[in-house]
Amino acid sequence: MIPIKSSMPSHAQLFAEECTRVSDNPFRQEEMLVLVFLVHSLVIDNEQQRERERTVTARLMVFLDDGGVMNDNSTRALQWQRLVSEFFVPLLGGPAEAWTHANRVVADRLFEPVAWRRRVQAAPDYGSFESAYQVEWLQGMCELVGVGTPPEEECLRLARRAAAFITCRVQAAFPGAVDTIRTLHRQGYTLHTASGESSLDLAGYLQAMGVRECFGRLCGPDLIETLKEGPEYYERLFADLGIAPTDALVVDDSPRAIEWATQVGARTVLVGNSSLPRTGTTVHIGSLVELPAMLQRLD
Repeated sequence: MIPIKSSMPSHAQLFAEECTRVSDNPFRQEEMLVLVFLVHSLVIDNEQQRERERTVTARLMVFLDDGGVMNDNSTRALQWQRLVSEFFVPLLGGPAEAWTHANRVVADRLFEPVAWRRRVQAAPDYGSFESAYQVEWLQGMCELVGVGTPPEEECLRLARRAAAFITCRVQAAFPGAVDTIRTLHRQGYTLHTASGESSLDLAGYLQAMGVRECFGRLCGPDLIETLKEGPEYYERLFADLGIAPTDALVVDDSPRAIEWATQVGARTVLVGNSSLPRTGTTVHIGSLVELPAMLQRLD
């Protein structure tokens, strides 16, 4: 940013002019002591403010992944199975156990790596990918449960309603994660998410954790129209927020995601045990609980 020169005199200029007037007038000599005190206080206040600004500027924006960093995916999956049956049985019928089983089977099918990559490559944009995913999820479960499958538009509507119902009821936070997030927020760090989940799902999960107010932007692929499948995800994420990659600290449990973020110039923290080689650019921590201490060392 180019600084704008002001025609207004500075505090120092005003003080110098006032000192000249005081020294020329013996009746105003007593005012000099008051002026010195006031300007000295002003200089201290300005220095303290500049120091606060330097601290805030120097602090990195922290981007937290969700599953594997804040929440336990295994615990979450079990709760999804129960909540899926709780949501769909009253609407579509069928035994609760059948819905629980169906959700587990269909989720495994959807997240199978080869099938997932094929679906990603076939989608022209994120909106198309998300719609097809939601419809396939519910249609697959209906077939396994043995209930009538709603029309495609109704499938999409019900699937999104189910996600909204479930995400705000899941309690899968890792031990200490909630307190850690609140600590980082209280210490003045700017927190955003950098997840493969949609912003709506993230809002539900963070609401259930009681930490939604600690975060700024819930960065999911729906907000930047890019799946979390390569460096472009982070390029668009940082561009969307208008920040340089060097101002970001990405915290993730996926070595692939860490490599993508590093490629675009962000600092990175890998959470959990991993075979990723330890380098000077990526910090390794065992869990999110260790992040505040690590950041204090960076500061």
